[in-house]
Amino acid sequence: MKRVKGDSLGSAQRSRGGKRVVLVDDHPLVREGLAALIRTTSDLAVAGEVGNAAETLQLLESETPDLILLDLGLPGTSGIELLKDLRVRYPQVRVLVLSMHEESVYAERVLRAGAQGYIMKHEIGETILEAIRSVLRGELYVSPNIAAHMVKIFVGGKQGKDVRTGVEQLTDRELQVYTCIGKGMSTQDVAEHLHLSAKTIQTYREHIKRKLNLRNAMDLVHHAMHWVEAENGRLSRP
Repeated sequence: MKRVKGDSLGSAQRSRGGKRVVLVDDHPLVREGLAALIRTTSDLAVAGEVGNAAETLQLLESETPDLILLDLGLPGTSGIELLKDLRVRYPQVRVLVLSMHEESVYAERVLRAGAQGYIMKHEIGETILEAIRSVLRGELYVSPNIAAHMVKIFVGGKQGKDVRTGVEQLTDRELQVYTCIGKGMSTQDVAEHLHLSAKTIQTYREHIKRKLNLRNAMDLVHHAMHWVEAENGRLSRP
């Protein structure tokens, strides 16, 4: 597990009462960039850097940060699953998700899972710092576009309408299954990966086809593969 080494600036931040932030991202260069950004401030301090869910939970046994800056695309246990675990184990720690995943699909679901904000990685440093400070003040942070979209969802719900479209309609588990299908995994592969029965996965496949208006299994595979390719293209951008 990689910890942030003590330095004069980090010590100065802590001595001034800087809010402690843990960085959770499996890309070392991303963590280094975020750490450098935080070290330019006087009110924030880096409490640790880790690359997966297990390291995060291990770090939290000895560190009590004010905020976790969390990437969703972690190896092994996903960022959303880690987020749900954090809400049970450490409900006092605020979580801001920083990700390249499509915000129209993920922002609402990470807020439902217990995060206090969602921001895209392509945002400039000052916007990321603004999001961190906003969450530390006890506010929710999402982009203006997502805020407007969530208002539409709320209003639609009050009127008995679901305004979600496409992949947005899928539950967290359905999205997991859909993503696995898009990676070329068979029903049995998905069942083993998610520790579920093949029959349960088949039920999820039927739910997904119905929600996405897909006619058959081949349409589902093509649709899922196209979506995963688009996601991978987004994640590979600098």
